[in-house]
Amino acid sequence: MRDALIAAAFQLFLERGYEETTVDDIVALAGVGRRSFFRYFPSKLDVVFPDHDRCLADMTEFLAESAPDDDPVRRVCDAARMVLRMYAENPTFSVQRYRLTKQVPGLRTHELSVVWRYERALADYLRRRYAARPDGILRADVIAAAVVAAHNNALRAWLRSGGQTDADAAVDHALGLVNLSFGTSGRGHTLVDETPEDVVVVVSRRGAPLWRVVQEIETTLTRD
Repeated sequence: MRDALIAAAFQLFLERGYEETTVDDIVALAGVGRRSFFRYFPSKLDVVFPDHDRCLADMTEFLAESAPDDDPVRRVCDAARMVLRMYAENPTFSVQRYRLTKQVPGLRTHELSVVWRYERALADYLRRRYAARPDGILRADVIAAAVVAAHNNALRAWLRSGGQTDADAAVDHALGLVNLSFGTSGRGHTLVDETPEDVVVVVSRRGAPLWRVVQEIETTLTRD
């Protein structure tokens, strides 16, 4: 019944538009009553995002089950991949929703609120893990925001492709940058390449104006 209501809703959204489609239209096409609709969805908006509550609950449980010796950054990256798997379960539906959301400001606003809930779940976990650090809250919030930004960048590229590109590879690459920057397995916790040939040392006299220091750096970097 739930899947039938979702299918009917999206058929009408694509044919008529989201704003022009009513709950009565959806239940009529699905062949059920209004009571059946509201048993599964509190509103028409919720039929557009039917799985996010379940995914958020699964993510929260996954983070809660983390072992003390787990790398916190790797753990939140793995948690973010759960969202990708939710989208990848039904690529056609996910692409349709993406295109619909771009057209309807109210849906876009709701989607942003969903993204914020995911980010808060990641940040809450990281705040607990970094509670002993003086910069624990800052570090947690920065990493959570970076994970969400990296994940969403790759996910939206996949959605823009119509679900044709390799979503797993794109998300792995994006989250790899986060892990490289902040994770304990990263090389020095920085995105800068630390190979010897890329290290530049510039010596400048004390008190030199900033523009002179920048000029010396630029000259050194462009020198063969």
